[in-house]
Amino acid sequence: MLSRWTGVFQIAAVYVGTVVGAGFATGKEIVEFFTRYGFYGFIGILIAGYIFIFSGTKIMLIAARINAASYEEFNQFLFGKKIAGIINIFFLFMLLGVTAVMISGSGAVFEEQLGVPKSIGSWSTIILASLVLMMGMRGVFTVNSFVVPIMICFSIILFCSTLGNGDFLRNLTKVPDEVITLKMIVSPFAYTAFNLALAQAVLVPVAYEVRDEKVIKHGAILGGIFLTIILLTGHFSLMTLPDVNRFEIPSAVIMRTAASQLYWMFILVIYGEIFTSVIGNIYGLQRQISRYIKLPSILIIALIFLIALGIGEFGYGRLLGYIYPVFGYISLLFLMLVWKSKAGKE
Repeated sequence: MLSRWTGVFQIAAVYVGTVVGAGFATGKEIVEFFTRYGFYGFIGILIAGYIFIFSGTKIMLIAARINAASYEEFNQFLFGKKIAGIINIFFLFMLLGVTAVMISGSGAVFEEQLGVPKSIGSWSTIILASLVLMMGMRGVFTVNSFVVPIMICFSIILFCSTLGNGDFLRNLTKVPDEVITLKMIVSPFAYTAFNLALAQAVLVPVAYEVRDEKVIKHGAILGGIFLTIILLTGHFSLMTLPDVNRFEIPSAVIMRTAASQLYWMFILVIYGEIFTSVIGNIYGLQRQISRYIKLPSILIIALIFLIALGIGEFGYGRLLGYIYPVFGYISLLFLMLVWKSKAGKE
């Protein structure tokens, strides 16, 4: 029984660790998709939480039942072989691009907070991630099982530290001046679709490895609940900050005023969220590429890191501006096809 619940927690931790990125810790993502909309944002988080629980579970159950070892096989099942080829190219590019951004972000954390050159920070992340990934799924499970509880505890502590500001109910029920827009309505669906589309690179092979449907189901549900808790506590903290939209790292502003003694924990959480996303993306890419290139895993991992570094050097940001909207539409279609699929039903 203990080993089964250990497996449940490990799957939940990998789910959370893969979905969250630096945007969670900095608070920017939560503000952009939810907090800026006041009470409507709170409702949006509840919707997003349900989607994370329901759709994350269904993705993993489908993967286990169709024996999909990689996101390519999973997308072939959803989209059909002809369309899946084009879709998988977008997925490959987005995973490489997001990984490049994360590696660059890890270097920025070292440079801005520790005074260490950015290149040293990036290479330290690459070396550490490579060591973890050499252990395969066990390494991914171990790191996420350590980092994710820290993330959850931090988000709860930060929320509790802001409760003393008062006016919690007034801030929670505050309705923004702007009228309800299509962007506001679509926000929780766009947010979850994008994150789940990228997370399938890890969720699919994890489900393939575990196979036990009860462990998969309970793990995915627990992971979805954890994500909802992180989103809610983040939102509750951020809604106490006046003019929250104008800050690039709103969580840091809250840290300075409400919990300055937790500053170094905040830095650790930011780095931890970046690191778990990096190893998750690389693990999914390595599983995919190894189907076509018969090389030792460590060489494929090294190749992926070199490509990601190259992408980061060649102005990926501007190209990302064109690719993101297209990938957003693909992600919404991906989410609808997951809902429609009968393979993941009980």
